Amino acid sequence: MKALWLEKEQLVFRSDVPLPQESGEALLRVRLAGICGTDLELLKGYYPFAGIPGHEFVGEVVALPETVASDQRFKDWIGRRVVGEINVGCGRCSVCRNSMHKHCPDRTVLGILNRNGAFAEYVRLPVENLHPVPDDVPDEAAVFTELLAAALQIQQQVQLRPSDRILLVGAGRLGLLIAQVLRHGGSELRVLARYSEQRRILRSFGIQEIEEDEVGCQRWDVVIEVTGSSQGFDLAVKAIRPQGTLVVKSTYAGALTLDMSRLVVNEVTIVGSRCGPFAPALRLLRAKAVDPVPLIAGTYRLEDGLAAFKAAAQPGMLKVLLRP
Repeated sequence: MKALWLEKEQLVFRSDVPLPQESGEALLRVRLAGICGTDLELLKGYYPFAGIPGHEFVGEVVALPETVASDQRFKDWIGRRVVGEINVGCGRCSVCRNSMHKHCPDRTVLGILNRNGAFAEYVRLPVENLHPVPDDVPDEAAVFTELLAAALQIQQQVQLRPSDRILLVGAGRLGLLIAQVLRHGGSELRVLARYSEQRRILRSFGIQEIEEDEVGCQRWDVVIEVTGSSQGFDLAVKAIRPQGTLVVKSTYAGALTLDMSRLVVNEVTIVGSRCGPFAPALRLLRAKAVDPVPLIAGTYRLEDGLAAFKAAAQPGMLKVLLRP
């Protein structure tokens, strides 16, 4: 099959990659896949991954494992559109038994850790990782499910109150989804956006921006950092009030310097946040409560994947998609 292959921080297009052969998993044909900030960080050495990257996708079921093919619950699944959770735990350890597969010490992660990803014509995942896509949710919205779930994870972890002053630092691909998720909560939400297109989209959703010189020092109850840069993190630390909550959504390829004395003296709670719940994300997409389609900047053929990555890496670029 055709696929993008990453090895030693070099990305190439290949047409000779064997079909995925993991036993006991569903085979999916990839319909649409999205380039994420983490994919871009992998090229910088964020993690020494070798194989097919890509973890945001919508696909259709081509084959099911024999263990579930005869199960009536899956009788109509061949040809069905699905999205897939990216973490695959061992299913045996105490972490997995407590329903925390994404923290399993022996987990694989689609396109990131010991598992080939979705920048290919086909991909495999366990059936339990799959979620059917409602018929009225188009591929161009469904491909954002994993990213929207990550945005929803903030509310799974932090109790946000209508009286909170929330600062969102960063209005890229994930930041704009987080802003849409939080805009109806009643809180005072402000978004620090760097680029004009980000500001235009925020205004179209009725979400208020803020300039960097207006952020101030130690005035925000909750600060969400999603810039992927050390400068964004530093600004977030300065903005959070004493005993406030700092939510970190970024992944960094290099080391990050922390002013621990400021965080300790101010008793700041730091929350690392990554993957989130798929079912609520699909419900929001179906209800059109969140509209990710305006975030699409371009769609490329898989054969043009190198150009797609180059485009996605441009400052201020929004979502770039691949269509195998």
